[in-house]
Amino acid sequence: MRTPIRTVAAVLLLAAASVAHAAFPEKPIRLVIGFPAGGPLDQHARLLADRLQAVLGQPLIIDYKAGAGGTVGAQDVMKAPADGYTLMLANTGVMVINPALYAKLPYQTLRDFTPIARTAMQPLALLVNPNLPPKNLREFVAYAKARPGQVNYGSAGNGGISHLVPEMFKNASGLFMVHIPYRGSAPAFTDLMAGQVQFMAESIPQAAAYHKQGKVRALAVTSRERNPALPDIPTVIESGIPGFEVVGFYGFLAPANLPKDVAARLSDAFRQVLTSPDIRNRMIAQGADPAFLGHEDFARYLQQETPRWADAVKRSGARMD
Repeated sequence: MRTPIRTVAAVLLLAAASVAHAAFPEKPIRLVIGFPAGGPLDQHARLLADRLQAVLGQPLIIDYKAGAGGTVGAQDVMKAPADGYTLMLANTGVMVINPALYAKLPYQTLRDFTPIARTAMQPLALLVNPNLPPKNLREFVAYAKARPGQVNYGSAGNGGISHLVPEMFKNASGLFMVHIPYRGSAPAFTDLMAGQVQFMAESIPQAAAYHKQGKVRALAVTSRERNPALPDIPTVIESGIPGFEVVGFYGFLAPANLPKDVAARLSDAFRQVLTSPDIRNRMIAQGADPAFLGHEDFARYLQQETPRWADAVKRSGARMD
């Protein structure tokens, strides 16, 4: 009995593809970041790059495609070949906030990308002006409840994580505070220190630095565990709001339909990098907690986080057209 020529050809093609994938990677990998050089994502990429290159045996070339809250970079990766040679490093905003925030977003995370690895979690600190009477979060909740609509909170802009985390906190604690959006965290911090706004949520490194200088007062951190940069500051959960754990995250993605063996190879490379004590310590110093998830677990995590942040966006009323 003769085997059909088409069947033989298909088997040979599958075998060739398997060999090609087994040899991956055979050339440099381009890593797209949808924000300017020098920012937190760039720092995170550079922290991992050397060790990742050693594990994969190929250079990692960082390519900045800034614009539209990370959307320009995401589009670039979405349109790239699904061969493992183009990756995107993205954050909470790009992956799970933007799809709910932008009315005409050109991508959907789980439809248009292959999750590779979550590498870090980024808790925030809840801050107040140091001249405000409350010394802890319980006192602040009582203070704000006694003054509905009289307490303002600043953020780096509408729809960002520094806007949505206070909105989640408001909903969890039953507070009525007024949102004052700024163009970036620097002017928001300036007004927090001056007392023009009374409350703010900010990433740990900047929050810890200003807290230690006495320019702001940290009341709580939004992670489940206390943060090494603010060891004496309790969590929101410890402060009387059960189940309140809200953290940003960093992760790597590839275009949709990436072959499973290539996704597994890349995911394992990140796992190896994150087992290094040196990398973990340096990551913590940057204000991020090492938190590896492989490609399948990361996909499930994104499925869980997407509706949560979509609800926060809806409750906040934020919308970008």
